[in-house]
Amino acid sequence: SLPSELIYENKMELFSSYRIQTSYNKVLKRIGDIFISLFLLIILFPLILLTALIIKLTSKGPIFYHQKRIGLYNKEFVMHKFRTMKTDAEKGKAMLTIKGDSRITAIGKIIRPLRIDELPQLINILKGEMSFVGPRPERRELMEKITEQHPLFYKRLLVKPGLTGWAQVKFQYANSIEEMNKKLSYDLYYIKSISLLFDLKILLYTIETVIFKRGAL
Repeated sequence: SLPSELIYENKMELFSSYRIQTSYNKVLKRIGDIFISLFLLIILFPLILLTALIIKLTSKGPIFYHQKRIGLYNKEFVMHKFRTMKTDAEKGKAMLTIKGDSRITAIGKIIRPLRIDELPQLINILKGEMSFVGPRPERRELMEKITEQHPLFYKRLLVKPGLTGWAQVKFQYANSIEEMNKKLSYDLYYIKSISLLFDLKILLYTIETVIFKRGAL
């Protein structure tokens, strides 16, 4: 990745070379997203159903967690996840998850490291709100807080947010604004280098990350 400070100093040169207008990014990637998300929704349906049932039986509250996130070109959308926290986890205030977070439910501690809680986002991918690979979508209030100190954070909105990404597989979970800024350099490097081979590399890293349960809280 590129250090965020270096990116800031050379932003005009770097942003002019971003590969967001390629046929792969504009067309082929979307076709792949549709077919892969449909395929995974079909073969993983038993796991999705079982997870929903366990959440319902082991904790009070809804099965799914729906939250507004910021996507491509600053457009807001509703992201779907399996609920892994207590229903009053945030109490109306956006908060980053920390290590050993007491708000996480018993089933959440199991499915979060395995990324099973992210499976409902296959619907977001199918609808075109997200892609398989890209920067993780953030909440508007967190985006505004982060960009007060690091304006380049909005450059992540040049591409669709992803279920996984270069920052997710190469950097630990960020639980502070400073760590979010460090992850930014990975996201901007990805946007500058988008290609089929790079996406495949990230997907392979993602499988490895899930197997060894790295990065999730």
